[in-house]
Amino acid sequence: MSQSDSKSAVVPGIRDMLARLISLPSISSASAKWDHSNEPVVRTLAEWLEALGFAVEILEVPGMPGKFNLIGTLGSGPGGLVLSGHTDTVPFDDKRWQSDPFTLTERDNRWYGLGTCDMKGFFPLAIEAARAFVDEDLKQPLIILATADEESSMDGARALAEAGKPKARYAVIGEPTSLKPVRMHKGIMMERLKFEGQSGHSSNPALGRNAMEGMHEALTELLALRSGWQEKYRNPNFEVQFPTLNLGCIHGGDNPNRICAQCELHFDLRPLPGMNMETLRQTILSKVQPIADRRELSLEFEPLFDGVPPFETPADAALVKACEKLTGHTAHAVAFATEAPWLQKLGLETLVMGPGSIDQAHQPDEFIELSQLEPTVKILQGLIRQFCL
Repeated sequence: MSQSDSKSAVVPGIRDMLARLISLPSISSASAKWDHSNEPVVRTLAEWLEALGFAVEILEVPGMPGKFNLIGTLGSGPGGLVLSGHTDTVPFDDKRWQSDPFTLTERDNRWYGLGTCDMKGFFPLAIEAARAFVDEDLKQPLIILATADEESSMDGARALAEAGKPKARYAVIGEPTSLKPVRMHKGIMMERLKFEGQSGHSSNPALGRNAMEGMHEALTELLALRSGWQEKYRNPNFEVQFPTLNLGCIHGGDNPNRICAQCELHFDLRPLPGMNMETLRQTILSKVQPIADRRELSLEFEPLFDGVPPFETPADAALVKACEKLTGHTAHAVAFATEAPWLQKLGLETLVMGPGSIDQAHQPDEFIELSQLEPTVKILQGLIRQFCL
């Protein structure tokens, strides 16, 4: 028996690997009721990768007990290719599933289960693609990266960027794109704006400082900023070609005959590539702070979460061209966000491409088409040949 046959014998097949990963709950959520550790998934991946000869590093995410990233490296060198995926899933409503979300179930030429397409299904396919190269003399390393908490905070990817790991030249994130390469997406900002004034009897406005009236002015400024940004920034690669700002929810006051003492607004801003999130926040602050000062209101303005920066890789990048050639599809833009901005911060030329459809992600009866399995392995092997051999 050859060395490669020996190694292959201790690594399960694609179906068995995915069945095992699906059986391990690894939900990430801001709600403690739902949130799970991803350690069982990471330890399982480590076992399979080590059996193939990968050097495996498991990194605890700082400040996130029970959350881990994994870096599996085959070969060495200054460049190389990263195949990246997140280990967590979203919460689920089992009453809306036709089968057990944690049992891989086959029907209609599909595999059903929580995380089949988003995105535990990518790992068995990446491992299967790597299996063909375990005895090759790689000129550049092949790295399989598994992250924590993409679905909730993206703290796993943030931690990697802060640690400066992994070191490589190219990265493909296997999010479900129906094997069509994605080279850009918008960012996500969710912000909280709060004015606090002074309550008083409504019969005499001088008795208080009305926070709702301050918010009325602030809303006018936000909508003016939105109009200005939409005139200035356009990108025809996106279905919605301009940045959006959505006024999501507002709360203020307690009674018609009392001056409103507090008013709070939550809004969502989706910047295009080329728009800097911190610059946007400072621009908003420059418009609302004078309102607070003039009306003698206290102001709180902060992100509801850290946000996801917009992402873009140039159309003529080597990785984009390689993926377009292997898939036969031109790289495009999507509305959903990924961990790509943090891999870019590591200096990696990054692209998003994986099996399954985003239409099935976060849905009951999530599935991956069996017809996507073999093409995924072949495409990934083509990338390994180009960037690692």
